[in-house]
Amino acid sequence: MTHIARAKASSCVLAAALLVGITAPVASAHSAPAFASPSRESHARIPFTQAKVTALDDGSYTVEWKAPGTHRVAVKAGGRTVASGGATGKVTVRGLPAADRQWFDLVPERGGSLHLADRLIALEGSVNFRDAGGYRTTDGHWVKMGEIYRSDALDKLTTADLAKLRRLSIRTVYDLRTESERSAAPDRVPAGGTHVVADVLAGSPAFTAMPTTPEEGVAMMVEGEKFMVSGDTAKAAYRTVFSGITDDSAHAVVFHCTAGKDRTGWAGAALLTTLGVPRSTVMQDYLASNDYRAEANAAALASMPAAQAAVYKPLLDVRAEYLNSGFDEVGEEFGSFGAYGKKALGLDAKDVRELKRDLLVG
Repeated sequence: MTHIARAKASSCVLAAALLVGITAPVASAHSAPAFASPSRESHARIPFTQAKVTALDDGSYTVEWKAPGTHRVAVKAGGRTVASGGATGKVTVRGLPAADRQWFDLVPERGGSLHLADRLIALEGSVNFRDAGGYRTTDGHWVKMGEIYRSDALDKLTTADLAKLRRLSIRTVYDLRTESERSAAPDRVPAGGTHVVADVLAGSPAFTAMPTTPEEGVAMMVEGEKFMVSGDTAKAAYRTVFSGITDDSAHAVVFHCTAGKDRTGWAGAALLTTLGVPRSTVMQDYLASNDYRAEANAAALASMPAAQAAVYKPLLDVRAEYLNSGFDEVGEEFGSFGAYGKKALGLDAKDVRELKRDLLVG
């Protein structure tokens, strides 16, 4: 199959795969600032090699970290120390006042601190709305949280959800969906926010056939991932998204599709890779959609006969081979990720330096 023919076929497949991520087919027979103002300390070397905040169902939080060579780490919330530990720690924090998003500062006795929150934004009308930041780069910097978000569909956001997103300073929404998706389920955008269409599959042929075996489903997703790298409409859409990400006045930014896993997944992977996050971490972030979407996916599959569910499951999943096929396509079509960033995303060396300056700390 030629590259052009393959791209057209991939776009058909991907449109269907992403649509079923949200709707099962009919079965056949913060109140706090997003990121603290930089201080001199924030520009110091950050000793943390791992750090994570996890919100628990009972309203408490676990905060864990590794900071080799550090003797003491204070965990602060709302300006007061709520826990402490040594070079390695995992603490549970309880009794904090309710907040749109609970932020923690991990402060070592020397070196730069980290400002972190749970990655997931808890919303009534979305299950995969999460922060793209909070990851460490290969050279020891950290991606800021509260600046760039990724999500599934926004059409079911409640009034309370919209108010929360406005308080979290969501200013720009990049909609990666097709025209038919946007018409069937229009985005709900926070008051004062800007809605920008960045249709990855714009103008692609309508989907006409579904896979008939699980193996065909996997092949479709692999081809779809390749299209997101080298398809003309995909390159144009992601160039639009990255132009907004590099514009400070557009922040905070959210990009999304229907399930928040494929078109959105590549956007997130491309961003983190551009910022210098290691591939293993990029893969971890990509695969997290399986966890956030587990309940929704299980409900979709449970509504189908077993044989049909087996065929659909690869379309609902994110799998390492899918994302790897995208990176393989980068190598085959562009030679390197840097060349992909320049030719497909419109990011020259100066743009990348400015992006890192704006979105990294440490």
